[in-house]
Amino acid sequence: MIISASRRTDIPTYYSEWLFHRLKEGYVLVRNPMNIHQISRINLSPDVIDGIVFWTKNPVPMLRRLSELDGYNYYFQFTLTAYDRDVEANLPSKNKIIIPAFQKLSRVIGREKVIWRYDPIFFNDRYTMEYHCKYFQVLAAKLGDYTEKCTISFLDFYRNTARNMQFLKVQQETKQQQLEIMQRFLDIAKKYGIYIDTCAEAIEADKLGISHAHCIDGERLERIGKYKLAIGKDPNQRTECGCIASIDIGTYNTCRNGCSYCYANNSYKTVEKHTQIHNPSAPLLFGEVGADDVIKERIVTSCREYQRTLFDL
Repeated sequence: MIISASRRTDIPTYYSEWLFHRLKEGYVLVRNPMNIHQISRINLSPDVIDGIVFWTKNPVPMLRRLSELDGYNYYFQFTLTAYDRDVEANLPSKNKIIIPAFQKLSRVIGREKVIWRYDPIFFNDRYTMEYHCKYFQVLAAKLGDYTEKCTISFLDFYRNTARNMQFLKVQQETKQQQLEIMQRFLDIAKKYGIYIDTCAEAIEADKLGISHAHCIDGERLERIGKYKLAIGKDPNQRTECGCIASIDIGTYNTCRNGCSYCYANNSYKTVEKHTQIHNPSAPLLFGEVGADDVIKERIVTSCREYQRTLFDL
């Protein structure tokens, strides 16, 4: 079983204490986002967890406690863009805090376990093609020694996203613009030993030497953990998505990063309401189990395969 922590919220930034409590107690409760009264109880024992993928924009709260992850196979998806606070409202200084945190995290756990994400890419009067390329170069120069690859994607206009980004007057990019910026990013990244892939993009970039990403990446987990995994593609993701199956332990409407492009929050008011009832010691990310809730054990098993073949020798 692979744990995603989380596509729905920034657990490392805001809920790392809760996460470490859950790992220590060996289980977590997760509400079904389509049926809030249906709760899954998920075993978090290292015996059944084959890997954890963390998604974050700021892992600082976890840096002093990484030793508590000993026994788990894991890596980080670390989003670091060139947007200012008009887009990513609540992030601390990138130069003073975020970039040094990326570098420190990589030094502690290894560059193969820290994936740089520069996404989503969008254009407007301020964030132009030249702007993105200029600052991608700046970031690549600072991160080249600390990561193997950069995953990019373009903005998807979910209903929440379209509403929250109206003030930015986003200009819908053309296919030609997508190809151009991918080629320019690729040329920059190569100079710093970084390769580029794309996250769930339908555009055919293989002719540029850019492949589809596997954000929940079975091959990377196998390489880090030194075992094989018998896990197929995640059927709940888009066709273009290369991720293997995982269980997400996050909850929508709980991320306080305040990013205008966020698809996981309905409104900041809802986020505030939920975070006010967050209890780091509780099994749910926020709130308590109610009388109308039904808890079911989710049956999970390890998918590790240790038997070696001729090709592993």
